[in-house]
Amino acid sequence: MNLYLISQSMNDDYDTYDSAVVAAANEKTTRFMNPGNGKKMTKREWSYSYSIWCNKPEYVNVKLIGEAAPHINEGVICSSFNTE
Repeated sequence: MNLYLISQSMNDDYDTYDSAVVAAANEKTTRFMNPGNGKKMTKREWSYSYSIWCNKPEYVNVKLIGEAAPHINEGVICSSFNTE
């Protein structure tokens, strides 16, 4: 399991996620993760989620930052949500 930093710069208004650190097996899985709950986003969720995240997986920036400890499960470790 790897640790990745995901971020987006498409939607930077208030009440939006700008980044998250997630544990995932690979970059493809990471790119489709919801920064709020770590679950894979469906096509419908991508269009709906534009109010809090970017609107397409190709706009997600993914950077490998390390390897997760053996007991870490796939999902969001921490996220940055802008309230104002």
